[in-house]
Amino acid sequence: MPQMLDSLPVLYRELLPDFFRKEIPEETKATCASCAMCPSSASGTVESVDGVSRLFRPDTKCCTYYPKLPNYLVGALLSDTRAELGEGRRRVEEKIGGRVGVTPQWVRPSARYNLLYRNSRQFFGRATSMRCPYYELEHGGCTIWPYREAVCSTFFCKYVAGADGRKLWMTFKTYLALAEIQLSRYAVLQLLPEYILAGRDKPDLSETPSLEDLDDKPLPQKEYAALWRQWAGREPDFYRACFEAIRALSPEQVEKIMGLDGVIELKVLEKSLRDVVAPELPRVLKLNPEATVKWLPDGNVALGAYSEYDAVALPGLAYSLLVEFTGREPVPAVRERLRQEKQADLHEDILLELYRHRILMEA
Repeated sequence: MPQMLDSLPVLYRELLPDFFRKEIPEETKATCASCAMCPSSASGTVESVDGVSRLFRPDTKCCTYYPKLPNYLVGALLSDTRAELGEGRRRVEEKIGGRVGVTPQWVRPSARYNLLYRNSRQFFGRATSMRCPYYELEHGGCTIWPYREAVCSTFFCKYVAGADGRKLWMTFKTYLALAEIQLSRYAVLQLLPEYILAGRDKPDLSETPSLEDLDDKPLPQKEYAALWRQWAGREPDFYRACFEAIRALSPEQVEKIMGLDGVIELKVLEKSLRDVVAPELPRVLKLNPEATVKWLPDGNVALGAYSEYDAVALPGLAYSLLVEFTGREPVPAVRERLRQEKQADLHEDILLELYRHRILMEA
């Protein structure tokens, strides 16, 4: 099995604690090379359980998201002279030159993009207007992949461990996002302390975009120069210096920079990993009343619960057994009753898989 670090930019290999060298199940259901959510995929994508199509476009896949790149990852990309990253460097340099969403801490989407993203749901995977600017259309890949941020490192459309797998990757994302915030702040503090001391690293909670935001225009020159001070006009050099400042850190220094929040998030992540690698079937189960059920032409039944992108197909007969799990009896008692009354049974491995998909849930 791969290590947790294998899903992250290589920069983190020398920064994060040994916990991230633990093995993690490979997400074989999320087939990015042949997108599991595209209608033309060879991976067997079927119609959604509830009848609402959520299939992705082949020319967007799940890349209808604009990443928020921390300064040190931008610097790492700009410092990497490999030819295969030339297009990614060019696009990031073009973004920096446009000065929209470009700050000492982040190279991020515009406020207009964020406004659209927050207020649109059904577009995901389908709206070309929301496609990532670093997406390479011809081959359907990412031009900055070795330096991707937290969301891009931890998102999967389907999980081999079902709901437990999704929770693991969501907690992984939370930890990594915290690292991006704290490490990017640390880098700015070394190079442009006035930015931090003025509180510019605090998130902007304003929901009202300015005129410049709506038109995707940069800050006025005077404001932009005040933001960057001595680094104005030398932004790529600043980002490279951020990268150098971060890669010089030891894991012990990173742990200190992460603080108590980092300790807590790591504990949550440890528990999530245990739930994935050593799952336990609850003593009492019941059929999830919110699970979606769709009968297929071949007599099988498709069941979905934890995710709108993932479903489990079972023989139709199995569904008549699932309804016997009402939450009033322990699992062994229900199985014994099924054997006695219906001469049928659901193996514990099947029950565990149904529980991981939350089709059966703890009562």
